Amino acid sequence: MLKKTLFFMISASIILAGCGASEEVQKPNGTSEVDKEQVQRQEKTADKKPETKDTVAGDDSSEEAKESEEVVQAAPQYVMNSDFSIQNIENPDEKIVLLTIDDAPDKHALEMAKTLKDLNVKAIFFVNSHFLDTPEEGEVLKEIHQMGFPIGNHTYSHKSLRELSEEQQRKEIIDLNDRVEELIGERPQFFRAPFGMNTDYSKQVAADEKMLLMNWTYGYDWEKNYQSKEALADIMVNTPLLRNGANLLMHDRQWTSAALGDIVKGLQNKGFKIVDPMQIETPANKETAAQ
Repeated sequence: MLKKTLFFMISASIILAGCGASEEVQKPNGTSEVDKEQVQRQEKTADKKPETKDTVAGDDSSEEAKESEEVVQAAPQYVMNSDFSIQNIENPDEKIVLLTIDDAPDKHALEMAKTLKDLNVKAIFFVNSHFLDTPEEGEVLKEIHQMGFPIGNHTYSHKSLRELSEEQQRKEIIDLNDRVEELIGERPQFFRAPFGMNTDYSKQVAADEKMLLMNWTYGYDWEKNYQSKEALADIMVNTPLLRNGANLLMHDRQWTSAALGDIVKGLQNKGFKIVDPMQIETPANKETAAQ
């Protein structure tokens, strides 16, 4: 009888031990806060997957591949010619055009940026500081930049540089660069003088600031005959001035904003690729690539 009793007791102990090892950690009702914290820590420890050498190596190689890809993407693929047209470095015959928008951000720049983003194309937004006077205007510029559009310098107050002293010209350019850097954390890489009129001094200041001096090959939206959506879209796409590498000038205007989508689609239907301005060689990115 004693032997049987001992046998049953030992068997019961083995069964209970096996059940305890196989059960998941449970939260018993009525446990104390300390008990709950201990249970939570146990669950987190049980759920955490240990890192293996293969996992870590995979992550590192993934990061290295990503960094390598970014370096390749940052390398300039286009140059600007002396007539301000754009050319593919390796394929000079590529059908490309560059889009630029001056006098931003006035009333329509953000809407124009959204139109371009929806169409998955880029443009340079050349800004003036008198459109950056308020915190709200500064936020608009930040949003345009965060959407992936490069910001260019179009001077502080859009005065003709040829009518200013060298000191005044310098302030028009440098003060705006300072303001843009204050808002978006980087200085412009492109400079366009008001009315396209530079001086020897403004060219030197732009060079010192490592900006690419830029004008345009054609534009129409300031002419009275083209201040409507239909007329502007038609002339921008069908002008005899359209050619490989054309540098298109537009402005922050209501009719230009309305026509912008049709202009982009019309150019693309003619086989033109819209250039990403950040792939154009500038003194700044050329210097970075050389380092």
